[in-house]
Amino acid sequence: MWEENYNESKEMFEDWLRQYEDIRAGKSNAFLEEDAFLEIIEYFDDMEQIRKAKEATRIALEYYPFSSELLVKKADYLILEKQYEDALNILEQATTYDNQDINISILKTDAYLGLGREDAAAREVETAMQKFDSEDCVDLLFELADVYDDYEIFGKVFDCLKKVLEIDPNNEEALYKICFWADFTRRNEESVFIHQNIIDDYPYNELAWFNLGTAYQGLKLYEKAIDAYQYALAINEKMDYAYRNMGDAYIRLRKYKEAIEALKRSLEIGRPESIIYEAIGYCYHRMDSLQNARYFYRKAVHLNPAESKLYYKIALTFMDEAQWLQALKFIETAKNFSRNIYEYDLIKGECLMYLENFEEAIQTFGIVVNHRPKNVAGWVYLIKCLYYAEDYETAADQALNAYDSTGNKPLFLFYYAFALYAVGNIEDALIYLESALHQAPKLFKKVMELNPSILQNNRVVDLLAQFRKSGK
Repeated sequence: MWEENYNESKEMFEDWLRQYEDIRAGKSNAFLEEDAFLEIIEYFDDMEQIRKAKEATRIALEYYPFSSELLVKKADYLILEKQYEDALNILEQATTYDNQDINISILKTDAYLGLGREDAAAREVETAMQKFDSEDCVDLLFELADVYDDYEIFGKVFDCLKKVLEIDPNNEEALYKICFWADFTRRNEESVFIHQNIIDDYPYNELAWFNLGTAYQGLKLYEKAIDAYQYALAINEKMDYAYRNMGDAYIRLRKYKEAIEALKRSLEIGRPESIIYEAIGYCYHRMDSLQNARYFYRKAVHLNPAESKLYYKIALTFMDEAQWLQALKFIETAKNFSRNIYEYDLIKGECLMYLENFEEAIQTFGIVVNHRPKNVAGWVYLIKCLYYAEDYETAADQALNAYDSTGNKPLFLFYYAFALYAVGNIEDALIYLESALHQAPKLFKKVMELNPSILQNNRVVDLLAQFRKSGK
């Protein structure tokens, strides 16, 4: 029966198309009902043949000039062409024939926004809200939310969704969408209030509990967020994205074991995602469980093999174990995917330095400081590498360059003093050391690793003692 009806409908539509082509050709005996014209226009729309749809609308209006539906179609195409004033005139005309078509309000709002008349758009919305019943208003608000999104008036998108939930607190589409927009527009406090009100009336609304959790998370109230997610999961234990968000909240609280448990549960009931494996790897890394960290980073790589930061993170785990060759291998892979991330060059240079490949390490650190001259870490590693390579004069020169480039950081006066000391220029070394100690005495311990034997020099010891006595 269905197939017979379908075939009949298809034959009827094909007959309409033939008659329409006769009308286009000017055959006087051709005729179509208004509904047939609307079906043909919709067909051209669906086929994305807008030029043909516009032509069909024009022809149809010659036969049915008082059709509000056809006028609305014409206005829609005028808006598409950014002819907003003409569209508003057509819509006013359509209103005289049918003032109960909600599409007129939607298109008027669209046209007002195109003209930058946001106040007029807001008035049109308020008028429509009073005019149409609740179900129609929900459809209107969703349509308007899309219009505001197109015009990048994102706060109004949130407002539309908020009004939908005032009409229908259990509307799933609105609940799903407002979760994103609350965070995007930074209206998390308002979102907390909205969803608490929904929960007061509908305590088993799992999406409202979830949205409450995301709102708390956006406000960095992670304990409250976790409580809300747990309520959502008590209602629906298969809500994998609640486990996922809860895992993130635990990470923020540095509760890595709990985070791992939540994220693994998310993987059990949802589809595997690279970002979840990465997060689990991060937790294990923070717990110094480096083999487990690598295991989950590698699972993330399997799903997203072109993501350079995953290779970078694996490299960091090997560096924590002083496995410099393995670390170098993975950081080189990371660089193959993202060549202009200078943090990778920094890690590469560090690996080369500890492998005592000083020449290549110095070149690599040079790339970092050339592209990031204000970056302190790049200069520190370059100077350290030159020092370890026993190129003390160049280390001294680069320490002065670093001092100038980074806004006179006293750290580099310490490095300059140590380099001068290493070349035997003790007097100048002590002068600069004293100057550095005056500015930042606590930094001495950070630089002392370059040459701990400097403490065997009585003059250095006496200088340090002066600062201890003065309490600096």
